Amino acid sequence: MSNIEKLISQKSWTSEYNKGLIGLIFVGNWLVSRHQHFFKKFDITMQQYNILRILRGQHPKAANINTLKERMLDKMSDVSRLVERLRKAGLVERKASEIDRRAVDVMITPKGLALLEEVDVDLPALEDSLNLSLTEDEAKQLNVLLDKILMRY
Repeated sequence: MSNIEKLISQKSWTSEYNKGLIGLIFVGNWLVSRHQHFFKKFDITMQQYNILRILRGQHPKAANINTLKERMLDKMSDVSRLVERLRKAGLVERKASEIDRRAVDVMITPKGLALLEEVDVDLPALEDSLNLSLTEDEAKQLNVLLDKILMRY
């Protein structure tokens, strides 16, 4: 009996594709849950971390809301609301764009950069779910397979 069969108490599948899809959903939800728990100790959400990570990559340049939306891992996020919460926490700054007055530029603050440095120290623990389970070659194979699935995205 496979781990997925044990964990969700299911022994029969309509196909290997069905089993694979259910496995991906289960593992994805498990990883999201681990990430949510991890980021709680820093008083941010996964989505807020994602915005801070994007802004750090842009630093010292600003990013507009549309750039953040495009680069978010969670495409269902309300980026404007997330940015406002980060602004209230002093982790980002918002200002009217000098190029387009209708747009808003967002920049990470020194406090936001300092928080990311703190997160970076503990972040490798999140990778344990992969690096303690898979060899590097298996991780490469996983990346190839995920990339192949994402061709349909």
